[in-house]
Amino acid sequence: MSILPEAQAKAILTKVVGFSQADECTAQLTGATRGNVRFARNDVSTAGVTDDVELSVQVAFGKRVGTATINQFDDASLQRVVRRAEELARLAPENPEFMPAVAKQTYLKTDTFSAPTAAIDPAYRAKVATDSIGPCRAENLVAAGYLEDQAGFVAFMNSKGNYGYQTSTSSDYTCTVRTQDGRGSGWVGHNVQDVAQFNAGEDIRVAMRKASASAGAQALEPGKYTVILEPAAAAGLVAFMMFFFDARSADEGRSFLSKKGGGNKLGDQVFGPQVTMFTDPAYPGAAVYPWDEEGLPRKKMPIIQNGKLMTMEYSRYWAQKQGKPEQPGFGNIIMEGGTKSTADLIRTTERGILVSRTWYIRMVDPQTVLLTGLTRDGTFYIENGQIKYPVKNFRFNESPVIMLNNVEEFGKPVRVKSDESDTTMVIPPMKLRDFTFTSLSDAV
Repeated sequence: MSILPEAQAKAILTKVVGFSQADECTAQLTGATRGNVRFARNDVSTAGVTDDVELSVQVAFGKRVGTATINQFDDASLQRVVRRAEELARLAPENPEFMPAVAKQTYLKTDTFSAPTAAIDPAYRAKVATDSIGPCRAENLVAAGYLEDQAGFVAFMNSKGNYGYQTSTSSDYTCTVRTQDGRGSGWVGHNVQDVAQFNAGEDIRVAMRKASASAGAQALEPGKYTVILEPAAAAGLVAFMMFFFDARSADEGRSFLSKKGGGNKLGDQVFGPQVTMFTDPAYPGAAVYPWDEEGLPRKKMPIIQNGKLMTMEYSRYWAQKQGKPEQPGFGNIIMEGGTKSTADLIRTTERGILVSRTWYIRMVDPQTVLLTGLTRDGTFYIENGQIKYPVKNFRFNESPVIMLNNVEEFGKPVRVKSDESDTTMVIPPMKLRDFTFTSLSDAV
């Protein structure tokens, strides 16, 4: 059983903490049932379910830390894993950045669990595959996709009395549709906490339209263009940028948020005035656990307000060293936008390029967050508010920092999952000026 009832989980954790003879002890139980179905060439290729619960025990003698894990929960096994962690702690060197376990905290309850998602079974997964494959077969298109669902829990307790328990669910669907000759490609992705908001039969039509429309792409000269990035395309770049919102890397001069002469850019105007971003563990449709990896309680906080940097992540160690308040890690990223759809943004564009998706993104320069990557699965030329024809894919060299200083308009934000990060994101389609394409790519 992947989700232990709270009473059972708490009983196990209480025993573990009680067995410890160390200066402090933190125990954490995590469990999940993960199901999946994969299909390619219009046929299901693999499907499966995994089910696991694991206990992790961390103890400390002074600044010496030891950790051990186990997935058996009888008393003898619990005592054994505690003793093993203590043996390792006694052998370990002192950790100069050791921080003691957090004191008792208060966590808000966030809506991270969906009964329909937790109830997903093989029949549901088979229907998603059928709803994706059937329409493609009927129109001589070829589908390849993947659905993964998860229902799990986290419970933890430490010797200072801090305790938390919560369940969660998620579902992630992606599908690529190709024309029979391989000259056209379209993609769709849908990441939700509640599968009641997901319909594969509707989503597949998006990928099918793009696959058919992107065949026979024409070459367009690389250069700077007005672009419309669909949310999935924008998320790939923004997710990379968010790795640099750690105060330590900025203070040590390793980030685009490092200030010349030392320190960071907290409070400075870093982006265009249209950019507002925040984190909120209880955000409807994108809720996350109300604690971070160190056990600090999350709360709604501004990250960027009208282009100004308002919040950075301060680990407990770095906050203490710098004499700053602790700031929990961001559990989700919510970017404000407008009310327009991608189609609405296209209608107001005189000349530009629509990018459906970005991929194979790699870092070029951490100091400026200059990234390189490729467009794929549907890139189109826009003229006088209409999509005129498909264009060959580009390689781009662009920084999301510069990108977010060249905003013309944002559309309506949607929940997305980036390949570059596990962080839940809500992000709008973006109309941007002077986006830099450096070369062409023959891939579709």
